Amino acid sequence: MNALTNALVLLSFFVLMEGVAWFTHKYVMHGSLWVWHKSHHEPRKGVLELNDLFGFMFALPSVLLIVYGSENFDWRFYAGLGIALYGLAYFLVHDVFVHQRVKWLKTTKVPYFRAMRLTHHLHHAVHTKHGAQAFGFLFVLPKFYKRFHAK
Repeated sequence: MNALTNALVLLSFFVLMEGVAWFTHKYVMHGSLWVWHKSHHEPRKGVLELNDLFGFMFALPSVLLIVYGSENFDWRFYAGLGIALYGLAYFLVHDVFVHQRVKWLKTTKVPYFRAMRLTHHLHHAVHTKHGAQAFGFLFVLPKFYKRFHAK
């Protein structure tokens, strides 16, 4: 595989993960595994929460793809790397920027980042399994961007 193909595989899996994360957040986290995710909609009582187990679930396919793909550096390696980079972006945006689990990036004047933060806070306005909206993480839907862009 050439460098362009490798980059396309990596980028494709990075973008695909937003869809996987949205689907999992809406139908699994706010569905059958609410028992884990509920901790994320309540005040945190320490550094970790039960919801953090999802990070390990998402990391597992990434690690397996990287390990099995590293023998020949085939598409699996770059797919796993794309998933891992999405995980890093998720951590920086969701845990650091939005929820301030690490006290960096407290303020921003970038309209997209403000909309991202406010959209996620809109999601957290609901503390129950049902009734939440805005299940994405990195890509803000236009309706939410328009809603929060002017603020």
